[in-house]
Amino acid sequence: MFDDFLAGDLTDVEEAVRKAAATEIMPRFRQLAAHEIVEKRGPHDLVTVADRQAEEYLTGALTALLPGSRVVGEEAVHADASVLEALGGDEPVWIVDPVDGTRQFVHGDPGFATLVCLAHRGELLASWTYAPALELMATARRGAGAFLDGVPLRPGPAAPGADLRVAISHYDFTTDEEKRMLAKLDVAGVAPRPCGSAGLEYLNVARGLLEATAFSWPNAWDHAAGLLLVAEAGGASATVAGEPFRIGGGNTMPFAAARDAGTLGHILGLLAA
Repeated sequence: MFDDFLAGDLTDVEEAVRKAAATEIMPRFRQLAAHEIVEKRGPHDLVTVADRQAEEYLTGALTALLPGSRVVGEEAVHADASVLEALGGDEPVWIVDPVDGTRQFVHGDPGFATLVCLAHRGELLASWTYAPALELMATARRGAGAFLDGVPLRPGPAAPGADLRVAISHYDFTTDEEKRMLAKLDVAGVAPRPCGSAGLEYLNVARGLLEATAFSWPNAWDHAAGLLLVAEAGGASATVAGEPFRIGGGNTMPFAAARDAGTLGHILGLLAA
């Protein structure tokens, strides 16, 4: 049954993502009351009623589309860390970030997205990156390419002689050693800037609007959809140890994703120097 589902056109998944945003997220955009916003670990780690309601909607919709599947969502894991164990199980897993870029969402910035990725036994199989306020839908399927609103995504070559544009994760919840390594990207030939929504930064790499991203946090829901999107667009990713990023954890931080293998090697070389 799972193979048959994966071989289908998966339009029902895209429709579920769009409907979650239309019913649970966008009606609350720029309409949140103070009591609908809660700090989890600090002022840069927020959750809203939109996050919770969208994840609840997607959990029901996605498991109905694929009976026997599990959901690993950001808010469910925050409530019960044992939910993460599904990433190492035999059942297909939907990895969900209902509002990636909650800080932007709270402040009325349209740079947020809903991220969904279907994985099985650690392998990323299909992903959806939807920015409802920007009206962008990016999709990817393993071995079948990456698309933005139905148009194939390829970042193309970097501009000769131009600085490498790199989005770097903010330093909240980052160790001193990781901060030291990320600071190495502030060198001649690299133009670093703070990271926004992780999902949209991956999309920027796949579109050729960024050369690379560098992250210091390992949450699967932030990265799974984007890593597949970049890979299917022709990009590459790895941890500073030169290993593939594992959605189940145990990764050496930081890690990077880039528009091509050469750019990735350069970024990793700077981080490890």
